[in-house]
This record gives sequence, C-alpha cells and structure tokens, in this order.
Amino acid sequence: MAGMVMNAQEIIPLPYEKPEGVSWEGGEKAFFSDIWNTEVVCNVSRPTMEVFRPDPDKANGTSVIIAPGGGLYALSIESEGNMVARWLVEKGVTAFVLKYRLVPTGEDGVRDLNETSSNHLDEFKRLISTVIPYSVADGLAAIKYVREHAAGMGLKEDRIGFMGFSAGGAVTMGVAYNASEESQPNFLVPVYAWTDAMPVQEITGSEPPMLVICATDDPLGLAKGSVALYNSWNDARQSVALHMYSQGGHGFGMKSQGLPSDTWIERFYDWGVAEDLITPTGK
Repeated sequence: MAGMVMNAQEIIPLPYEKPEGVSWEGGEKAFFSDIWNTEVVCNVSRPTMEVFRPDPDKANGTSVIIAPGGGLYALSIESEGNMVARWLVEKGVTAFVLKYRLVPTGEDGVRDLNETSSNHLDEFKRLISTVIPYSVADGLAAIKYVREHAAGMGLKEDRIGFMGFSAGGAVTMGVAYNASEESQPNFLVPVYAWTDAMPVQEITGSEPPMLVICATDDPLGLAKGSVALYNSWNDARQSVALHMYSQGGHGFGMKSQGLPSDTWIERFYDWGVAEDLITPTGK
C-alpha cells in the first residue's frame, strides 16, 4: 500500500476557456500505438499536467514543462514525455508532462492522423489551424501555473523552462511568441519543432535563451525550420544554441537508436548548466 501511495500520479488540471468551433466526444484515450510502437494519448479536451518531483536532496529549483509531440492528433506520452521527465528528476529538475488540447479523434488518433493527412489534406490543415491556438493557450497556462505556485513547490520563478517535441515544439514556439510577463518561460527547448504548424516569426529581442535540437535527415523536412529558428534568435542577438545531428530521423525522443542523437538530453543538461539555468546536483 505504501508503494502505491508513493507512485500515485500527481495530476494538475489547468484552467482553460471553452473553445469555439471545436467539440470532443468519448473522452481522453490512452493506449499503445502499434503504428508508432509507443504509448500514446489522444482526444485530449481538458489540459492537465503530471508532476514528476526529484528527491528533495537532489532538487535544484529548476523546472521544465514538457509538451510531447504527435501531430496535434495524439501525444507520444512515454518517449517524449514521461521518459524525459524521469531522466530530468534524476538531475534534480522538477518536470511537468503537459497534456494539451488536441484535434478531436475517435478511438485511435494516430490512425486518424494518418488517414486525414494522407487523404484529406485541406481538412487536416483546417483542423490543425483551428486547434493549435488552444494548445498554445494550454502551454501558457502551464507556465503561469508553475510560476504562481513556484514558492510552494520549492521551485525558482526564474528557472522555468518549456520543452516540446514536433507538434509540442510548435506549442513551445507558440508559447514563446505569445507569452505575457507572467507566462514567459525562462528558457526554450524546441526538439524537431513542427515549424509548418507554427511558422518562424520575427522576435522582439527580449526572448529567453533557447536550445534547438533536430536531425538533418528528419523525413518531415524539419531541419530547415530548426535552422531558421536558430537564425531568428541569433540575428536578434539572443542567447541560442543548435544541435543538428546528421542522423536521427523524426520522433527520436528518448528512443535508443545507437546514434549520437541518443544523448541529446545530456547535451540539454550541459547547456542548462552552462547557461546557469540548472545547478548540478550537490552544488
């Protein structure tokens, strides 16, 4: 019983406004996708975060909100969410895995994604453009929540990061482009960000440090957008770094492929320490 209590999920519901022109039926779905070969969640209509807390002896006050990818039809909740969070807590970082609102789907959002994007491209684009503002609003609400509750959670208000993968990378950049003072992250980590869904925009020159991660051989052609993100920060003389791996494909997340891209999260940690965003355990 004690073990069950210790391992109980800590879920935070986030505030949201009822969307116009979008409705969900049947509730949120969680299952193992044979297509993606990983655990996924789809049909998310209410934004939530799961909290992963480090051992108090390791906790350093830094926190990261993680937005998994999945084409805005699903969330690759394990490889691009929970596994990332578990790695971070071992480094003393508090992690929040965000379930942001997605395109309404049936029993299998991954199959719906493949069907719609392949056979009904105009409808696919319409649905994406309709839903992504709500996904971004959920990201902004997540930042605001963590900052408002930082003191009570033992977190530092000026060390709240936002990391997103693919569609979650689009949410990451949407957060960056639309943040207010209270919802501005202190650092950004777009990983193979879907820049078609959230095009690169001109920035004000007061944006937080950013680490961009991608692979040149990304089959969705996202390397070009990642370079454009880097250039937009660099041209505005904002702190930015880029790790572009020659191989890795798309959606590598925490998967082991026997490639240098397998250790991207270690490079994130190195960068965070160098930028004074993460204090190494024991210091």
